[in-house]
Amino acid sequence: MNVDRRRFIAWLSTGGIAVLLGPKVFAQEKEEAAAVATEAIAKAETLSGLTFTPEERDLMQKTVGEHLASFQKLREVPLGNAVSPALVFSPLLPGETVPTEVKKPRYGRLTRLGAPSDPAELAFLPVARLGDLIRRKAITSADLTELYLDRLKQYDPKLECVITLTADRAREEAKEADREVRRGRIRGPLHGIPYGLKDLFAARGARTTWGAKPFENQVLDEDATVVTRLREAGAVLLAKLSVGALAWGDVWFGGTTKNPWKLDQGSSGSSAGPASATVAGCVGFAIGTETLGSIMSPSARCGATGLRPTFGRVSRAGGMALAWSMDKAGPICRAVEDCALVLDAIRGADGKDPAALDAPFNWDAGADPRALRVGYDKAAFEEKSDDAEFNQTGLRTLREMGIDPKPITLPDLPVSDMLFILEAEAAAAFDDLTRTNRDELLVRQVEDAWPNVFRAARFIPAVEYIQANRIRTLLMQRFGAMMADVDVYVHPTFGGNTLLATNLTGNPSLVLPNGFREDGTPVSFCFTGRLFGEAELCLLAKAYQDRTGYHLKHPML
Repeated sequence: MNVDRRRFIAWLSTGGIAVLLGPKVFAQEKEEAAAVATEAIAKAETLSGLTFTPEERDLMQKTVGEHLASFQKLREVPLGNAVSPALVFSPLLPGETVPTEVKKPRYGRLTRLGAPSDPAELAFLPVARLGDLIRRKAITSADLTELYLDRLKQYDPKLECVITLTADRAREEAKEADREVRRGRIRGPLHGIPYGLKDLFAARGARTTWGAKPFENQVLDEDATVVTRLREAGAVLLAKLSVGALAWGDVWFGGTTKNPWKLDQGSSGSSAGPASATVAGCVGFAIGTETLGSIMSPSARCGATGLRPTFGRVSRAGGMALAWSMDKAGPICRAVEDCALVLDAIRGADGKDPAALDAPFNWDAGADPRALRVGYDKAAFEEKSDDAEFNQTGLRTLREMGIDPKPITLPDLPVSDMLFILEAEAAAAFDDLTRTNRDELLVRQVEDAWPNVFRAARFIPAVEYIQANRIRTLLMQRFGAMMADVDVYVHPTFGGNTLLATNLTGNPSLVLPNGFREDGTPVSFCFTGRLFGEAELCLLAKAYQDRTGYHLKHPML
């Protein structure tokens, strides 16, 4: 009897089931796996924080060897980045359901104005205003597209935010949008609006580099779902924007993407280009992604308004996978309502991303935010930071708006110690880079960079990964209980545990500018909502943004 058959019979019989296997149960026989030396097992124990007896190590020799033989065999199966695990994360716990009531969207009221005579002023208008001008034929999509293409060419040498211009495609899509306007066909509020795409997503005919040298010339002959949906909404793809290599930071193979407010400072990442280009008035809006802060952080650094939707809200099909149970896609804009308009266009299941699902987004810009139950993370506001006074001003502003935030306490669990969930999944997503040593082609080769993290993650035990996800379930349960008392809560963007906790639970967050430091760089304020509660989240954030107006200030490049 070979190793596999013997182990399989033992496995079943210990459960009280006697099974007799015939010779054809396993079509392909394995050779007897070599035993792993007990000395190697003893050394490996230190990586797991465990200690076994010599007798236990003797028993483990063949079993560990069989595991190793299985690893070697499985590695012979080609696995592209697009192949997801047979396990799908859901932010919904048993008994929780997706909202089903669908209401007609109500957009903010716009005063009819003509197009600005200054092209720079036009470039910085919010999407809602640009869309109104296009619908009224005060401007054309073609002219707006040329304006943004010119600005991308002019300012990219300073910002290093563009990986690939898609000028031919943009001009074609803009002309089609204008033809439809002349015929009276308006696809929606994004009709004719030029946008930028984080270069994690595929766009037919253009490179999809993931910001990483090993994939510099990669071309994926497809449109990602977000690209397809934006085209269906009438939006115009201008450029593939920079992404920190394999979705970390602002460093890619072409350089470091810059903060438009401070050109000697990186824009943060990994949605580095989308935040930088949007704030610099080089695109109408942009699409970013987040696994752990990649929309929140560059938006905060650059003064953009960024929305990270509920996990599963937006399909990731056609995008680079980093961590299947944590990756999310969302808009980076200049105003909150712009985020709402873009989310409404890109949301929903597509039959490709197994985690994507349909849920209504009942945007009502005219609702009263004072009807919302609002909380604030008391402990995070009490933390010492250079921006503490800005945070306190944010709370005072909400109270001046007639909103009385109630203190809340986040679940007391070791959230930061669950970070290796992301690291294990990312190491699996780019296992081939590690095993072929092509990780040496990545620009950043330091402790806090992917090559080192991928290598170290090979020593995360599968048992510990599963245990961490079980604690993740506890976090989701306790977070859900906390959110039962509030619709939205506010917090310093990087204060407390909200950033990592909500990327693990799947809750949505929105960050917006909240003032400026003495050096002219923006500070931020953050709002976090209930699962699929983006409408309420955006309602409160829009009211706050309308009251403060910090998003109306622009960098002078």
